[in-house]
Amino acid sequence: MSELKNDRFLKALLRQPVDRTPVWMMRQAGRYLPEYRASRKDAGSFMDLCMNPDFACEVTLQPLDRYPELDAAILFSDILTIPDAMGLGLYFETGEGPRFKKIVRTAQDVADLPVVNTPRDLDYVLKAVSTIRRELNGRVPLIGFSGSPWTLATYMVEGGSSKDFRFVKAMMYDTPEVMHALLDKLAQSVTGYLNEQIKAGAQAVQIFDTWGGALSHNAYMEFSLRYMQQIVSGLIREHEGRKIPVILFTKGGGQWLEAMADTGADALGLDWSTDIGAARRRVGDMVALQGNMDPSVLYASPARIREEVKTILDGFGRGNGHVFNLGHGIHQFVDPENAKAFLQAIAELSPAYHD
Repeated sequence: MSELKNDRFLKALLRQPVDRTPVWMMRQAGRYLPEYRASRKDAGSFMDLCMNPDFACEVTLQPLDRYPELDAAILFSDILTIPDAMGLGLYFETGEGPRFKKIVRTAQDVADLPVVNTPRDLDYVLKAVSTIRRELNGRVPLIGFSGSPWTLATYMVEGGSSKDFRFVKAMMYDTPEVMHALLDKLAQSVTGYLNEQIKAGAQAVQIFDTWGGALSHNAYMEFSLRYMQQIVSGLIREHEGRKIPVILFTKGGGQWLEAMADTGADALGLDWSTDIGAARRRVGDMVALQGNMDPSVLYASPARIREEVKTILDGFGRGNGHVFNLGHGIHQFVDPENAKAFLQAIAELSPAYHD
């Protein structure tokens, strides 16, 4: 594998000194970019884009070609590849988001699910990882990722996105043993999936717990964090002579940062509802922090975007252990020029916060 030319993202995750605050954006390869929309049209559908390693590589590299300020690439895939590989039949309805042909609602449904064998069931993801890593040629590190067990279970039990979580929470409260059986299968599957991504070339991994923030305190500990802990404990933490940093991101999880830091993860993602300075005072000696500008700021003027970047840099303060990011994925209607203003502001303003 080629030598890494820019490793400030990996250094920041390990709280090592860097010359400026590194940055990447969740969903940086996405619908806000005209070149992405063109590739998706060429591919035929979103799943065709994900399942073709050459297309997945093409769209992963698009934001890096447009924005030289980016310090990491993230694998282009979907968090629902694991439920799809379990035989649930993932598909996308226009305007509706992800849907499954089969829904998991009973103990028998859970018993019938296999633990995913990544090399056999998700080889297209591993081919995409190795293709992207080769084409990056050491330009920046590659991030692999998965959804958290709780988040995957939510989609599987609800059958798609949900506003009230009625079926998944009913299962969790009424038949917790069924929910634990499902989450354990998912945790085993995610651990194998991320380890295979690391072997294929991912240099850091992130667990997206999109729906953890919908849980009560006790339920989060029992049904979400417990299984992310299981995954973190089972991950390859060194490969190709380098440490493989692990990032945990629970949207709406700012109240649980100490417990998340105790998992042994290297970094925690913050959404925009958490003050980054307060988060650093709470857990900054244990983990790096990633985040956390509200993606909607990117609808504002470049001057206002720059102001918000400075506010977050001031909030974190001087020193190491900050990866700049949005508090969630970039919105599809953002002007690409505003994303550029955001990235340039970090590149220009952040060196002052480092020795």
